[in-house]
Amino acid sequence: MMHCSHGWLLSLAILLALSIPHSQAILGNENKIKTAVFLSPKFVLGPGSVEDKYYYDVDFPRGHIFLKSFNGEVIDEAGNPIPLHETYLHHWVVARYYQRKGTEISNREGYRKLARPDYISVRNSGICQKNSLGQYFGLGSETRKTSTHIPDPYGIEIGDSKEIPEGFEEKWMLNVHAIDTRGVEDRLGCTECRCNLYNVTEDAYGRPLRPGYVGGLRCCYDHTQCKLRQGFEGARRSLYLRYTVKWVEWDSYILPVKIYIMDITDTWKRLNNSTGLSDEHDCRVEYDVESCSINGAVDGKCIDSKKLSLTMPIGGYVVYGVAHQHSGGISSTLYREDGQVICSSKALYGDGEEAGNEAGYIVGMSTCYPRPGSVKIANGETLILESNYSSSEHHTGVMALFYILVADETPKPLISLQNLVQTHEILTLSTFIWVAALLGLVIAVIAVRYRLSSGREDGYQIVM
Repeated sequence: MMHCSHGWLLSLAILLALSIPHSQAILGNENKIKTAVFLSPKFVLGPGSVEDKYYYDVDFPRGHIFLKSFNGEVIDEAGNPIPLHETYLHHWVVARYYQRKGTEISNREGYRKLARPDYISVRNSGICQKNSLGQYFGLGSETRKTSTHIPDPYGIEIGDSKEIPEGFEEKWMLNVHAIDTRGVEDRLGCTECRCNLYNVTEDAYGRPLRPGYVGGLRCCYDHTQCKLRQGFEGARRSLYLRYTVKWVEWDSYILPVKIYIMDITDTWKRLNNSTGLSDEHDCRVEYDVESCSINGAVDGKCIDSKKLSLTMPIGGYVVYGVAHQHSGGISSTLYREDGQVICSSKALYGDGEEAGNEAGYIVGMSTCYPRPGSVKIANGETLILESNYSSSEHHTGVMALFYILVADETPKPLISLQNLVQTHEILTLSTFIWVAALLGLVIAVIAVRYRLSSGREDGYQIVM
């Protein structure tokens, strides 16, 4: 009987496993990931020239889905990756927006077009405001060796028809900022957008540069030209940003995450008014690093270290973290007031010539993937953001951003076939007795039915 009971329990376990809804079993979601590779519109660069355009309604996966990763790189018309010492990828940014059906937007009209009534910017969850850093994804020179993968069972939810205003449709914008440094007089100076090398005195909107502004985004906008070496000539060439998107179809098993971007230049302040906002965050995005010959070395090292104390409006469980820095960057760390590290992201420099390993350039940033449920930020918790740059030389227009993905809940315990098969080893005595009794009842019914059948065949009627 014991052998029979165990066999019956094993059969029952298998039947239970087969009957479990798909979203509750071990999903093996990695096998369901879909991948698509797209190209940005073509842009043409000559030695020293700059591309900084906003492309609207770019190719992107559609429908109610969960994004799992996004990454990109600059390639030529033959599909060959372009090394950073030829074309420096200052940054690419991907933003989400809603557009009124029947309207159009030109790629030449600029990002401010999204503020008009026919276009609604769908920003990330914060914390920067004032039309700054609202993107869903964004990296720069480090793009080839920085992981953007979102682990199971998490994803960035998009395409939910209930969230899209009536009469609008969801679309995506791509901003590519690339600088051709072939033949330039000062390669680092061009990539750091030093104003004297671009010979500009006003920004892209015709506004005079503020006093003391010597380098940064305001000096290397679209169609500007960095200074070339005397007599250098080089061919113009057609380039693209090739971007790869991975996603999975919507499933109740997947937990949505929020995107938060923190900026070391944030000059935030608390508000006490009727706007509903408790904090105002003014992220300046870029800053300069002075040479240690001016500020002096710290403990014998030329390191510029900045710290920012800020509060998280809405907390949750940290799923992923990564920093974004420019040349000269060393590391960036997000930690609690008591010094406990939430995530530390370090710069990886190349040491060769080939694309993805260019010497002197940041070719990757390390990432953090905490064990699910192990790192939780409380609502309103104060955090410390720290950014470290080498100050052995002067740097202009550097950035120190920190991306984290946060989930409201942790994964629910999952049931696997293996666990179910093993249930007969952990059944309580009372449960085992109940199952055995049920099995005995089934056997008794079968026996009675057999005797009834046999009695009828012999011509006798059994009285119960």
